[in-house]
Amino acid sequence: MKSSIQHSSPLQMKLSATRNTDVWIAVGLAFILAVLPLMIDSRYIIGQVILAMFYAIIATQWNLLFGFAGIFSLAQMAIFALGGYATAMLCSYLAWPMALAIAAAALGTAFISVLIGVACLRLAGVYVSLLTLAIAQAMHVMIVSDTECFTMVANQCRQFTGGAVGFARFGDLGMRELLGDHWLWGNYAIVFGLFAVCSGFTYFIIHSPMGLAFKALRDNPGYAIARGVNRFQSQLLVFGFSAFFTGLAGGIYAAHFQAIGPSILSWSQFNFIIAITVVGGTGNFWGPIVGTLILMSADELMREMGEFRTLGLGLIIAASVVWMPQGLLGRLRGLQQWWLRRAHPLQTPVRPT
Repeated sequence: MKSSIQHSSPLQMKLSATRNTDVWIAVGLAFILAVLPLMIDSRYIIGQVILAMFYAIIATQWNLLFGFAGIFSLAQMAIFALGGYATAMLCSYLAWPMALAIAAAALGTAFISVLIGVACLRLAGVYVSLLTLAIAQAMHVMIVSDTECFTMVANQCRQFTGGAVGFARFGDLGMRELLGDHWLWGNYAIVFGLFAVCSGFTYFIIHSPMGLAFKALRDNPGYAIARGVNRFQSQLLVFGFSAFFTGLAGGIYAAHFQAIGPSILSWSQFNFIIAITVVGGTGNFWGPIVGTLILMSADELMREMGEFRTLGLGLIIAASVVWMPQGLLGRLRGLQQWWLRRAHPLQTPVRPT
């Protein structure tokens, strides 16, 4: 018993130190985001930070699905778009209050995602990717090809799904009436609150027994099932959790911009989410947040480069894949371990006589 305690104590101390570090990083990040609107008066910069938080939320949830649960789904932007479209349609056709429409859209998105998870239960690897990609593409084609008139709005025909135009001016988050010209800062506070809640819940899931089950199924499904992990339940839970916050972000995104269209389902959008996660580091809680900071900053710095802007982002992603296959945080962790081995070399154990 004494030997067992001595062996487990350093591990517990290491986990405690890591979580303390995570807490301090989270507090520092929250403080910076909270005081940012007080320090910057530029509407453009505030708008870009809001967009970055949306990207970070989507990437964090996709990282939960792929990085921690090992499910390579290609329907993440479709889930995000579904939340936005459901919010727009509920407000446009049923005149629901925006808050109620967003909540209902998030729950409906989670339910549909669970159905997708049921369809993926007997599949693995590339087959899950193909099925989820087919679902996303089918949704895009259904929206774009919808040309039949459903109702008349201001003497103009509107398709049920909005068609190639989409939906616009169906409502907002209510900050314009409450804050007037400072409505953008009110929207910033709402998106920041969503980002904080989403990140906190994801961190809790990752470090809970449920998160341990996700990682076990990712690393060794056969062994995890043999040890009693319920693959059916775990897969449906991770699909539902990830989709709920992604759909919630989609609804708030549509309300913030007061518009939603099929361009949100473009392949380039999802490629950007994958790039964010890969550059930051998959399977790492802070990876999507760091990746968002890097790629959004690089994209902004190269805004005046025209056609070379996409090329520059591609070079950053290619360099990350070649020299940092585990992402920036994975590379930094490797350098930290290398430095610790250099500073504290292991001594050769003495064999007992």
